[in-house]
Amino acid sequence: PAECAMFQCGGCWAVLGDSLHLCAQEERRLGLLVCYRVTNNVTWEDSLMIGLEGALLGCAYNALSCQSCGSNVGFILYSAPSDLAYLRGLFCFFKDSIICYLLEKQIIIQASKVNFPAVTLEE
Repeated sequence: PAECAMFQCGGCWAVLGDSLHLCAQEERRLGLLVCYRVTNNVTWEDSLMIGLEGALLGCAYNALSCQSCGSNVGFILYSAPSDLAYLRGLFCFFKDSIICYLLEKQIIIQASKVNFPAVTLEE
């Protein structure tokens, strides 16, 4: 498919996931690409973190990091207000922390500059 892409760590280019497992995009508050499956290059903390400010205020989550370089690349929401509840249990990548390799065009681009076809779990 024309819009297929690999999601890579912005720090070391390790492959973290791909657009075939993309299940939502959240642009308004957090700038996320949300996947239901990731590679073994993604690790997460066992302990929960609590958001004390910003868009994750009051949310409990596990931080996601790149196994290769340790960069923070996103989170898995454990508990959240109702407007973010649809993201619970999914792998949420910060668009500013990852890059995309677009398969058809064979180029690498910052994830924040890529527009994938509309997919959403919000409904």
